[in-house]
Amino acid sequence: MKEILDFFKENNLSFDDISDIFVNQGPGNFSGLRSSLSIAKGISLSKNLNLFGYNSFIWPCTKFFHKNEKIFSLLKFRERHFIKIFDSNLASISKIEEVSEDEIIAKYDSHFKVIIKRDMKYFSKKILKLNNLNLIQLDHNELEFLKLKGLLEKDFIKPLYLT
Repeated sequence: MKEILDFFKENNLSFDDISDIFVNQGPGNFSGLRSSLSIAKGISLSKNLNLFGYNSFIWPCTKFFHKNEKIFSLLKFRERHFIKIFDSNLASISKIEEVSEDEIIAKYDSHFKVIIKRDMKYFSKKILKLNNLNLIQLDHNELEFLKLKGLLEKDFIKPLYLT
């Protein structure tokens, strides 16, 4: 909360200057996600601001809305690989699935894949050399796009834990 207040102060902003709050639902660690969601919900309720939740699987897919039949979003969290598949409208067509590095290489090499660019340091060189792999620089404007398309959580924002 202190970082948020410091940001507002440094940029001469107040809560009256914003109408929406976007909060990452994860994946992430239990304490961090619970804290972030609690702060976002508290601010939203107290200031009557819209609250939208997103996750790290859908955000990097935004650039490919209506461009690919299927988009395979890869994340590495706590030394484990996870994949979630979206259709061209960014509707989820799979549950989050844990996959091994060998499985990614064998099963998903020819598929259209995205990895968040800042997370590429967590992936092996073998995965980073796969065909059809796109390293995505995230842009906060894309959250607004996801909001306009109705692809963000609004009513029941909950953390995304990977066990």
